[in-house]
Amino acid sequence: MVAAITLLPGAIAAASILQADVLLSQGKLVATSTVESSSYAGTKAVDGSTTTRWASAEGADPQWLRIDLGQSAAIHRVLLNWEAAYAKKYRIEVSDDGTTFTTASTVDAGDGKTDDLTVNAHGRYVRFVGVTRATSYGYSLWEMQVFGSTDSSGDTQAPTTPAGLTAGTTTATSAALTWSAATDNVGVAGYDVLRDGTVVATSTTLSYTDSGLTPDTSYSYAVRARDAAGNVSGSSTPVTVKTKAGSGTSFVLAAAGDIAERCTSSSSSCAHVKTAKLVDAMKPAAVITMGDNQYDDAHLSDFKSYYDKTWGKFKTITRPIPGNHESYDDTPFKGYEDYFGAIAKPQGKRYYSWEMGNWHFIALDSNDFVTHDDFAEPPQITWLKQDLAKNTKGCVAAYYHHPRWSSGDHGDNPDSTELWNIMTANKVDLVLNGHDHDYERFVPQNADGKADANGPVEIVGGSGGANLYDLSPAHQTTAKLLKTFGVLKLSMTDTSFQSQLIGVDGKVLDSSPTYTCHR
Repeated sequence: MVAAITLLPGAIAAASILQADVLLSQGKLVATSTVESSSYAGTKAVDGSTTTRWASAEGADPQWLRIDLGQSAAIHRVLLNWEAAYAKKYRIEVSDDGTTFTTASTVDAGDGKTDDLTVNAHGRYVRFVGVTRATSYGYSLWEMQVFGSTDSSGDTQAPTTPAGLTAGTTTATSAALTWSAATDNVGVAGYDVLRDGTVVATSTTLSYTDSGLTPDTSYSYAVRARDAAGNVSGSSTPVTVKTKAGSGTSFVLAAAGDIAERCTSSSSSCAHVKTAKLVDAMKPAAVITMGDNQYDDAHLSDFKSYYDKTWGKFKTITRPIPGNHESYDDTPFKGYEDYFGAIAKPQGKRYYSWEMGNWHFIALDSNDFVTHDDFAEPPQITWLKQDLAKNTKGCVAAYYHHPRWSSGDHGDNPDSTELWNIMTANKVDLVLNGHDHDYERFVPQNADGKADANGPVEIVGGSGGANLYDLSPAHQTTAKLLKTFGVLKLSMTDTSFQSQLIGVDGKVLDSSPTYTCHR
């Protein structure tokens, strides 16, 4: 009797906890390792419907699905409603930051029935990790539900519903959206963008350009606001957008400069480990690097020990150029050329051109122009003029390390003046640079750095992983200036381009308008 009386308070406490638990996961942000197709997106596992599902790519282990609860919470229960493709072995993990996870539950003999797991964990992110598939397919969940109680019960008020959703420039494969700000009793943290009822992106600004669309097709868009406590507004009044007819030739590129510090995944602060994951998620057709690929002196041993462990995964699709750090090797550029092999000098020089779709890309070695030699035209300039004269593509992009215009630590670079003047004179559409360890997007500019719709868009993307620099006051033509790590996502069509900066948390930190090529 004494023992029974002693245990009774604990039983009452446990019952009280269970009674206080609520469903935390429904409608929250989701990230996944893979999806079988766009019809089986991760959001389908938290939409409250048992007729829609997430499915990972077939035939591969491990795979994962991560839910962002919006704020930290005590987690007591995880319910998994399996489709036929279930997990034989899997883990449930919890994290405070979305990067470092702790195992909360392990299942080693899954049978495909609904799994109702009791856990005792705390965190903001909950992740299912499939270790061993029970079938030849992937992993497929009708629903994954997380129950518990949030740390803060003070903020339960959702933001107001965003208004003024408007469609802007539309191409055959993209649609630009803008909307008015929502309000919140504490503060709006971001906006979910829904295409045909499914969340396709989260933006921290009041605009987003959706890309990779099908030509001559109608889409319905809406937006909703969320705050830091995880409260979500209702969806805005939808707008219907019809993409233009066209060939639909489009592709995505990933781009960054100033990438690999001498650190590895063993250091939580190693940024190039995180930016490489962003590239992996983009599944780009090609990867552009804007120089200073490896720090500090870019020896071959450093490339093998650091760059190769992360961005090296994309070596076969990389179109690199060198920066000044590649010239610091004992024999200048030797480590760079030995590591990249044929792709370092595909046309016999460290500058070259290549094409994809209706785009002509020019990769330049701007180290040639930091010698202040004004007495003769360098061979690279002669080659550049000839290359541009021979081009037959409708859109042109160039990339090199040293930017003509910059609000970063190095500032404007007069050594790149001649390059910039050639770009403006030849109606180049996009110029990508590195050197300053930050992100800066400019509006189109002319040879004098004045806003001009007929000039190129310059983007400094030295945010690939090297230690960040302090910022100087922004230029009048600066559209966005950020001291942050991230990777450029470039969405290209036959006649246009649009850029986004994706931060290491996977969120869109900046979106450009969709620009139409000059030619």
